[in-house]
Amino acid sequence: MAPSDLTATQARLLIEQGELSSTDLVASCLERIDAVDPALNAFITTADEAALAQAAELDDAAAAGKTLGPLHGLPVAIKDIQRTKGLRTTYGSKDFANHVPDADDGIVARIRSAGGVVIGKTNVPEFSIGANTVNPLVGATGNPFDPTLTCGGSSGGSGVAVATGMAPLATGSDHGGSLRIPACYSGVVGYRATPGVVPNEQRSVTQTFYSLQGPMARSVGDVALLLSVIAGRTQAERTRLDPMAFPLDAAKLANPEPVDPAALRVAISEDLGGVLVSETIRRTFNNRMEQLSSLVQLCERHPIDLTAAPATDWRLRSDLFIAQYADRAASWNEDFNPNIRSSYQAATETTMEEFGAARRTQMELYQNFQAIFNQFDVLICPGASVPPFPWTQRNPEEIDGVPVPNYMAWLALTSSLTVVGHPVIALPCGLDENGTPFGVQVVGPMYGDRRLLGAAAALEQAFNQSPELGRPRPNMPALSTMSTMSAPSALSNPA
Repeated sequence: MAPSDLTATQARLLIEQGELSSTDLVASCLERIDAVDPALNAFITTADEAALAQAAELDDAAAAGKTLGPLHGLPVAIKDIQRTKGLRTTYGSKDFANHVPDADDGIVARIRSAGGVVIGKTNVPEFSIGANTVNPLVGATGNPFDPTLTCGGSSGGSGVAVATGMAPLATGSDHGGSLRIPACYSGVVGYRATPGVVPNEQRSVTQTFYSLQGPMARSVGDVALLLSVIAGRTQAERTRLDPMAFPLDAAKLANPEPVDPAALRVAISEDLGGVLVSETIRRTFNNRMEQLSSLVQLCERHPIDLTAAPATDWRLRSDLFIAQYADRAASWNEDFNPNIRSSYQAATETTMEEFGAARRTQMELYQNFQAIFNQFDVLICPGASVPPFPWTQRNPEEIDGVPVPNYMAWLALTSSLTVVGHPVIALPCGLDENGTPFGVQVVGPMYGDRRLLGAAAALEQAFNQSPELGRPRPNMPALSTMSTMSAPSALSNPA
């Protein structure tokens, strides 16, 4: 096994025991990037020299007996909407192709202070809006199980990077599913915490369930480790800039509450009451939940109804898009992200009456949602409404013959959960009927993040008992072969 194939927790233990150096681990990840990324295009920028130099410094510190941080020596891929001091940050936009920030965003600063090694910046749709990772600057990121298919988005590059061992850990962000969909499509774990757990000093509005940042990794334990760092409040002067960052002992998140899988009470819903979900996803989900039912205490369908949530989400996004883009909308060029254009236009046409009605509906949906946790520990639903589709399509045009009216409509399984705001973890659960990764969303009570992580770890343990349910692995030799061949489709700029 190459060092790049180790989980973050495995590598961190070996580093602490003196059996693995940070330099060897970083070098192994850089070698993996060279071997497979030409076929996938997960990275916009890599930090080869700086990462190796930092790793050498960390090795010297370990040799001198200095205290090791929780991420000591671990390579971390950073989503390219999060600023990195001295390392290009493009936001997936030609306008920022040569932008090099003079300061780290808070999430990056916390990673560095914990001993994490920034190995590079991962691909995003332009300004991170969209669930298909394609932009005019560097093109598309391909799915690690078939590079002609989408890896989801907007944290698509991060999901692909960790799935293939290019980095054991990566950061992402989430509006309507940007952590969860790429996690499900790449066969990894993504975590959307309770809003306010992870400080985001760059948010453009105050109290909102949008603009969240979070971790991606290959296991629940690794996600919990990175979460405990990026949720930290050690830089008080900086985290105070986010009015949603409530008091929290972030370090405890690295050790989720122990949960016995056989004691779990699981509510399930294939479509959250009737949102748009394809028949192939329904079949796969029902098959997996039937297998899960013998591994947990209780596994029952729940009549939760979030069918009003997708339309509510479309309205709730209005203030965010106006706040974020009002001062630059007039300068957008012809190839600027059409998802942002359509959302901004819809926002300008939304009346205060409509926005207020959406806020009222959101509150009703949130309060009704709480009934689930009177009887169950978690709710499980599919992670995406369709299997991965060709990345040349911005989004599916129809699902089982039903037209998809806008780029958010096919994301109803994830965006509906954004509306109610609860913490959600995306877990890999084998392959679907097409041989591409299938993932589920596990939802827990608000502010119950440590308990949810424990439940997710228990489910992960249960899934791994079955070859059909465990985390799928990409075909690394095939990806390496593709990388040596001519012009993989994922490297082409979109039409």
